[in-house]
Amino acid sequence: MNDKQDVLDRGPFFHGTKAELKIGDLLEPQHLSNYQDKKSNHIYFTATLDAAKWGAELATSEKKERIYVVEPLDEFENDPNVTDKRFPGNPTRSYRSKSPLKIVAELASWERHSDKDIDHMLTSLKNAKEQGKLVIYD
Repeated sequence: MNDKQDVLDRGPFFHGTKAELKIGDLLEPQHLSNYQDKKSNHIYFTATLDAAKWGAELATSEKKERIYVVEPLDEFENDPNVTDKRFPGNPTRSYRSKSPLKIVAELASWERHSDKDIDHMLTSLKNAKEQGKLVIYD
C-alpha cells in the first residue's frame, strides 16, 4: 500500500459477506452487489468489526455469514454512501476500491447483532428502498 493511503487508515480491514472464500483469494469489483440489482464498480470494506458484521448479516444469501480480514492491494477512498451523508466524518471507517482486496484471514468467531436489531435494519432498508431513498453511489 502506498504512503498516502497509510494516512487514510491503517486498518486492519474487514469484509463481511456470505461468500465462501479462501486465504489468498481476491475480492474484486464487478460482481453482483448485495444491496442493489447490478454489478458493483467497487469492492467495499471497513476497519470496524461492527460494520463488517452488518455486511455479513445483510448479505443476500442463505449461506453462512463470514467476516474476512482483507488487505487493499491499491488505492482506496472513503465510501461516499456513508461518509458525510449518513455518518459525518466516517466513524464507520468504511471504504471502497476499484482494485482487489486480498483475503488474509477469516475471523473464526464473532458475535452477531441481535435478531431484533437485524430485523429492524432489514425493515429500515426495505422502507428506504420503497421510498426511493436507498441510493447507492457506485
